[in-house]
Amino acid sequence: MALIASIGSLLKISYRYYSQALLAQLQIKGFNDLRPSFLEILICLSEREGASLKEVGEICHLKKQTMTSHINELVKRGYVKKIKGEKDRREQRIFFTELGENFRMSLKEAISLVEKTYLDKIGEIELLKIQNHLADHIKKIKE
Repeated sequence: MALIASIGSLLKISYRYYSQALLAQLQIKGFNDLRPSFLEILICLSEREGASLKEVGEICHLKKQTMTSHINELVKRGYVKKIKGEKDRREQRIFFTELGENFRMSLKEAISLVEKTYLDKIGEIELLKIQNHLADHIKKIKE
């Protein structure tokens, strides 16, 4: 297998382990209707509530169609609501509903628990090395 394909596969597997651990913690808290593909969007919104669809899509590197589909599904499930922008009525901003706010609190706890597990198993120094290597890799690829 080519080197970059192997790295891509390892990154995907690593993300799957992380998202499965996060979903397992969230399911304990009663959030049983989420898919891994929603996590990245919900994590982004928990840090940038009120962001536009376009902003969230850019941060998550998702196409407009994928973003719209995921957000519509999260609206249907009651986690978020779309509100038209004040300056530009065509723009839609995304906010958590009451269920979404409860989810946000549970998400923070779940991330902390999963992070503690990773720190215990891998160690902070090793995780920082991985983070720095990946950040450098992404920076070089963008150039």
